Amino acid sequence: MTLSGLFVPMITPFDHDAAVDLSGLQKLATQVIDDGATGLVALGTTAEPSALSASEKQQVLDTLSAVCRESGKEMIVGANSPDELRALADRPEAVAALTLVPPFVRPGEAGVVAYLERLAALSPVPLVIYHIPYRTGQALSAAALRDLAAIPTVVGFKYAAGGIDATTMEFMADPGVTVLGGDDQFISPLLALGAHGGILASAHLATRSFADLLADWRPALGHRLARLSAALFAEPSPTVIKAVLHARGRIVSPRVRLPLVPASSVACAAACAAEAAVTRA
Repeated sequence: MTLSGLFVPMITPFDHDAAVDLSGLQKLATQVIDDGATGLVALGTTAEPSALSASEKQQVLDTLSAVCRESGKEMIVGANSPDELRALADRPEAVAALTLVPPFVRPGEAGVVAYLERLAALSPVPLVIYHIPYRTGQALSAAALRDLAAIPTVVGFKYAAGGIDATTMEFMADPGVTVLGGDDQFISPLLALGAHGGILASAHLATRSFADLLADWRPALGHRLARLSAALFAEPSPTVIKAVLHARGRIVSPRVRLPLVPASSVACAAACAAEAAVTRA
């Protein structure tokens, strides 16, 4: 199994009463697929899963499963525990789980590899390992990343190292590893280094342009999209993304749940201008 192309990690829209807006989620998911997304990510960090109840998570997953089933597109599901992974056995639309390198505890490279080997062994679907050291607190060498890639049911990485460093260069030099860029601002240079695609929250906006970049890398388009991503991540994600989607009439409310607070009007205006610059070009 080889994953490639554009996967959009879906936000969870809320209505004016702060309830999950399942109809809005269905419409938004359908639109990004119609605009060129290869597939969706359900219950990734962009979805604010820690602020959702178990029932809400189930409803979100049901909604996105239906969209993928009807469109014939692939779905990756955020799943970080044995129970979350086992639950995917009943989700035929789920082609893989997006599983985070264990955060906060910083178990060391040997601990990370052992932990993810255990999760991979019990998971009914393959794993895409989410490596984002500036959030997990756990750095990994290129050798440790290759050890993770060697786990038989690991099919790739969402790679978000915070930039292009020596470890990234060394890791990306291995042609046998499937990398989906996860740092939206750096997707263009990651594609130049050989990334197979991206899991990009920014692609809620200008979806067609992101899909075009991943299909046919062009530096000028990459620069414009990097500016859009920088604007969309100027405040904690997904606050600005939600603000722009609301400003464009694509969701009914820009609401987020605590500990997030809504994006500022300044950030929203800057991101709207950056999106307009992409669509005008």
